[in-house]
Amino acid sequence: MSTGTIVKVSGPLVVADGMRDANMFDVVRVSDKHLIGEIIEMHGDKASIQVYEETSGLGPGEEVVSTGRPMSVELGPGLISTIYDGIQRPLEKLYEASGANIHRGVEVPSLDRDKKWDFKAVAKIGDKVVGGDIIGVVQETAVVECRIMVPPDVKGTIKSIKEGEFTVEEEVCVVTNEKGIDVSLTMVQKWPVRKERPYKSKQSPDSLLITGQRVIDTFFPITKGGVAAIPGPFGSGKTVTQHQLAKWADADIVVYIGCGERGNEMTDVLLEFPELKDPRTGESLMQRTVLIANTSDMPVAAREASIYTGITIAEFFRDMGYSVALMADSTSRWAEALREMSGRLEEMPGEEGYPAYLGSRLAQFYERAGMVGCLGNGERVGSLTAIGAVSPPGGDTSEPVSQATLRIVKVFWGLDSSLAYKRHFPAINWLTSYSLYQDKVDKWADENVENDFADHRARAMKLLQEEAELQEIVQLVGVDSLSHSDRLILEVTRSIREDFLHQNSFHEVDTYTSLHKQYRMLSLILKFYDEGLKAVKEKVSINKISKLPVLERIGRAKYIEEVNVDKEFDLIETEIAAQLAELVAKEAEEE
Repeated sequence: MSTGTIVKVSGPLVVADGMRDANMFDVVRVSDKHLIGEIIEMHGDKASIQVYEETSGLGPGEEVVSTGRPMSVELGPGLISTIYDGIQRPLEKLYEASGANIHRGVEVPSLDRDKKWDFKAVAKIGDKVVGGDIIGVVQETAVVECRIMVPPDVKGTIKSIKEGEFTVEEEVCVVTNEKGIDVSLTMVQKWPVRKERPYKSKQSPDSLLITGQRVIDTFFPITKGGVAAIPGPFGSGKTVTQHQLAKWADADIVVYIGCGERGNEMTDVLLEFPELKDPRTGESLMQRTVLIANTSDMPVAAREASIYTGITIAEFFRDMGYSVALMADSTSRWAEALREMSGRLEEMPGEEGYPAYLGSRLAQFYERAGMVGCLGNGERVGSLTAIGAVSPPGGDTSEPVSQATLRIVKVFWGLDSSLAYKRHFPAINWLTSYSLYQDKVDKWADENVENDFADHRARAMKLLQEEAELQEIVQLVGVDSLSHSDRLILEVTRSIREDFLHQNSFHEVDTYTSLHKQYRMLSLILKFYDEGLKAVKEKVSINKISKLPVLERIGRAKYIEEVNVDKEFDLIETEIAAQLAELVAKEAEEE
């Protein structure tokens, strides 16, 4: 344990000397108030410390004590449905300890030390185990089973194993390692947040993470184990989109990090999630969610810790073999924390004052996502999908954080303020967004949904691109200058935009759309286009086609419940063919 003395205080940065025995990234306690900090730079015996609590009142001469351990999180039963701050202190326990205004230096355990968990052994005495092997399970919530694993650095033979009710600190298993030394195992592991948890192998992510959001699943999909960014200006719907993904994504566990966002946005999450029913289990959504609430009124430095805390917890559940979705809202606030600390350290600034290592820090974070073969004997696959919101000032995605993020992620959901002002949500711009997982997902969708799913998507996207070109002509010379077939494209793409891409997250049916229903909806619109094209060739006026009553039926198809999809959609398809055939017949009679 190393003890030093403060020589400088600059906001969240404290410099102490006499710290020769301390190491980089050690956790320290600052002054007699025991403020939590982390060493981020060493020069001889001088340590630069990032303090995660308010530093007002600190001054030179006060004591700094190193704990000798890196910033770590506690991993074990009790994580699910808990709300933590950026350095894994449970907010409810903090409230009990210090009231509504949290005092500085308050220390509470991350996992409840008094609660007893019902441990059921799945390994037995004499079993040879390696790091990552599951030795027992605990039913943590109604929907999540916490799998108790051998720590990654332990290998040997089980000497004894218990069953029954234990706290997280009580011994449940003893493993004799290869040197003949007995290692006592409890239900809790500690892991340094800046160090990636190990795995056996990284696999190619090729199965779709189903979100129920049509613009995402059909046009810009993300795979399980993929990485995505949602950049957009203020008010364009970044947070709402992430809430939707947290609610509906096909993931076993959700880790939601509110990193430097306004307090009212996190309050929405805290109030909404316990009330929401999980569509897969019927239980409260909080039964499979971990929340990290690091709001904008907390010290800037704590924002950086919150990102690492969240992804380490997510990796722990991935190692159990679960599919985990991590939402980081927003990485721009995290980058601002890096910029402030870099400035206080007097480092050479990069573009717009951000540190030169911004890109590598972002890459280190996103690279921890992926689909992996988990440690341990046997085959177990887990996935960690990372979705980060980016808040570029004024929506200008040419700024450094957006650009550094885009160089790393494979999916770009570009939010557009003009769509948001038109109340078109999700406001994902279909002409600027992209997904580099498209080929893999097309193959997966053709095999698992319908064999022409990818063909439908490609046709619809081509029509939307043609519409953008036609709109330029319309603005110059008016819609009457277009041919009937071009005006039909405008009518059909209006339907794609308003009926398919526009989705109401507050409507009980429209908030989530299955892949089968997405396919049927797109089929309806494309059928109308194909039949309309035939009618136009038979000299039917576009004005008559655009007034057909079936268009309203297509528009309201998104509100049809999943159980009635095939029956109702078959009827609409029949109506499309009948009404257009009737128009063609009338046209022939008039001639």
